[in-house]
Amino acid sequence: HGKVVQEGEEAKKAFKEFSEWCEERSQNLGFDIKTAGVEVEELNAEIERATSSSVALSTKIDETASEIAGNEADLKSASEIRKAEEKDFSTAESELVEVIDAIERAINVLEREAR
Repeated sequence: HGKVVQEGEEAKKAFKEFSEWCEERSQNLGFDIKTAGVEVEELNAEIERATSSSVALSTKIDETASEIAGNEADLKSASEIRKAEEKDFSTAESELVEVIDAIERAINVLEREAR
């Protein structure tokens, strides 16, 4: 009879310890869940901020790409104008060199005849 009582007491003690462990574990899990919930909210807020930033940056990239395309078109146009102006200048320069050469020859002829 004493052995049965002792085993009962041991079982009761083991159950009490297990019950306390379960309560403590339950409480710890509750805190972990609350902490994780706060972390989830913080991460969701960070995701929203990052998404908003991403949208703003995508818009800025599109604007910049548009500006680059416009600048490239302006550069192409300016380069074409520059080539045309260079051609006109070269033609005018050649004509002026020929005129100067003709004038120099004429001056030489006049100086020879004047002597």
